[in-house]
Amino acid sequence: MTRRNLFTPPAPPAPAPGTDAPAEALRPRFPNTGAMSGMKSALRDLSSNAMREIAPEMIEEDGPKDRLPFTDADVAALADSIRQHGQQVPILVRPLPDRPGHYRIVYGRRRLRALRLLGIAAKALVRSVSDDEAVLAQGQENAQRLDPSFIEKALFAGELAGAGYDPAIILDALAIDKPMLSRMHKVARSIPAPVIGLIGPAHGIGRRRWEDLADAAKAHGADITALAQAACADPAQTSEDRFARVLAAVLTAVHTASGRAAPAAPALPVRLEDGTLVAEISETARALILRLPKTGPAEFTRWMRTNAPAELVRLYAAWQATRGAD
Repeated sequence: MTRRNLFTPPAPPAPAPGTDAPAEALRPRFPNTGAMSGMKSALRDLSSNAMREIAPEMIEEDGPKDRLPFTDADVAALADSIRQHGQQVPILVRPLPDRPGHYRIVYGRRRLRALRLLGIAAKALVRSVSDDEAVLAQGQENAQRLDPSFIEKALFAGELAGAGYDPAIILDALAIDKPMLSRMHKVARSIPAPVIGLIGPAHGIGRRRWEDLADAAKAHGADITALAQAACADPAQTSEDRFARVLAAVLTAVHTASGRAAPAAPALPVRLEDGTLVAEISETARALILRLPKTGPAEFTRWMRTNAPAELVRLYAAWQATRGAD
């Protein structure tokens, strides 16, 4: 399938044969009606590629959502960056034919929300595009800049399908094939939307593990939202941590209902505030295992090898003290 590039400005007119002047310059000074119409159309096309400043309140945000809802903290952080450095990347909007001077967002929702918070005009490219072209532009921009997670792509695909978009448009917008689209639909249909909302984008979680959760959710046969709410109660958890806890809770519920032993819970990652993975904790029927990945800080691994016995004794004493306090 040939992908259309919606961002390339129109090429300048080719020189007339035997001259360096553009063909447009050799036309009659007073062009006929058909030529005048063509000139107006060309001017509109050129204007649509120019960046404008538009008041945020003149831009609507409805349309297919390609990202899970961003938090107020995300918007505030972006607003602070724009306040310091300006808006570096324009948003893309399209005019509303029935409301002159008003526009609808194609991509750049988070930037628009940050600009609204700051109360400053949005730098925007204005394009008169169809619904299909808007979806293609949205998907292309995300693929180039934002790297949406598997579940965000799955939700976007489901929303487009529900809105009646042709499957070929969905495939091209997300740069996927039909088997992948089928898997995305399966996951999005099997996991309740509130559960996905609790987990978040989970950028480190790929298709296979989301399919595991979808299969477990179907096998559970009941609303898993309560399990997810309990598993995601800690606000300090990352999105990937929440996914691991939800999957473990649902798998345990499935195996308890079936009378079988629950499988080993997925490893619980231990991360620094900046997201650096320093350890993983896993549990089997016989042991609790602390694993320090070789991809982590080597100095910390060596320090743990030397100091782990004393630190474990200290932690055991702290645990005993808490028991005494109870």
